Amino acid sequence: MTATSLVTRYAGFAGLATLSNLGAQRLVLEVDDGPVGFATAVLVGTLVGLMLKYALDKRWIFGDRSSGVAMHSRKFTLYTAMGGVTTAIFWSTETAFWLIWQSDLARETGAVLGLTVGYVVKYRLDRRFVFTDTMLGRK
Repeated sequence: MTATSLVTRYAGFAGLATLSNLGAQRLVLEVDDGPVGFATAVLVGTLVGLMLKYALDKRWIFGDRSSGVAMHSRKFTLYTAMGGVTTAIFWSTETAFWLIWQSDLARETGAVLGLTVGYVVKYRLDRRFVFTDTMLGRK
């Protein structure tokens, strides 16, 4: 895979995961737009985005065709752990924008900014620590 196609594909998948994350957040916030609803929305959105991004990255970014519950469990656990650092970037940026400007537009702008920075960091961590037995995504 060329560097251009890798970046394009990764950015597209990050975009899909971001949209699914924000869509899930909006659904939760329709039910409860208070502080508990906000925390729940961030958590639910993160989980939705994480599961979608893992499935897409595993197959289409890193070319990982491994199968089996044990292998998926190990890789998903590592993938999630690598996401811990990047999730902190995302959550803190989204929350800061919300606290400063107190609007949905600001919150979502902070989320997009935090997710963008987080995904760049995450790709590097996943390449180094999660999908170590694949060749795609390497340069």
